[in-house]
Amino acid sequence: MSTNIFNIIDNLFLVYRYMIIGYILLSWFPNARESSFGAFLARIVEPYLTPFRRFVPPLGPIDFSPIVALFALIFLQQGVKYVIQLFFF
Repeated sequence: MSTNIFNIIDNLFLVYRYMIIGYILLSWFPNARESSFGAFLARIVEPYLTPFRRFVPPLGPIDFSPIVALFALIFLQQGVKYVIQLFFF
């Protein structure tokens, strides 16, 4: 039972990371973020990326805040995995 919870939470973090990466890649293609898929990803990913954009300003045309946000998400995932292991294993 607890292994299933661990795997589900781990997979949710993985899916969200892929969504962020997909949203980043959409910026490389003209008008891709205006598509229905781009708008869907924006509704899900932008609330998480917005605080990082306040602290990490873009350097010219390159925005490094999604990279910082991905690292923060990985650290959060590791912390959640640790807490789950403490309580369930």
